[in-house]
Amino acid sequence: MDMIKEVKKAKKGSTPAFERLINAHQVIMYRVARTILSREEDCADAIQESIIKSFEKLRTLREPAYFKTWLIRIVMNECYQILRHKKKLVSIAEWIEPGTVETGFDKIELDELLHILPDEQQHLLKMFYIEDISIHDLAIIYDSPENTIKTRLRRAREKLKEVMTQEGISQWKNGNGN
Repeated sequence: MDMIKEVKKAKKGSTPAFERLINAHQVIMYRVARTILSREEDCADAIQESIIKSFEKLRTLREPAYFKTWLIRIVMNECYQILRHKKKLVSIAEWIEPGTVETGFDKIELDELLHILPDEQQHLLKMFYIEDISIHDLAIIYDSPENTIKTRLRRAREKLKEVMTQEGISQWKNGNGN
């Protein structure tokens, strides 16, 4: 499928073309949402709102080649909107019993380490290393030069290394501790 042609068709009002575009990008939309949000329901809400907004605002997209990054940016904005709204609310289930992740200890440890970092660094590392979003695409998403993204990634890695060294985690990872 030629994405640029599909975007042009969708901009002209073709609903099937828009549907094909969304279907082609549904996995990356979910991964980005899941990187920022912890609950599946919130991810679904963010993606649904993103699809609606992207459909309504598709005509404002200037360059069809940047549809993917434009769509990811909309997903991120929706996720941040949900986070802002959720900060004001605490569910009874979360208050009574702490949530656990059922995907194994490595994922839990990685999430705990990343949560030590500021949100922006945390999200940037997840999108680059886990979701495999390129520096070029991150630069477009964050509306920053590529070198700025590289610097932010380097600083986030340095901060993570500093935290790991302080916690003694680097020894544990090398098999020298428990």
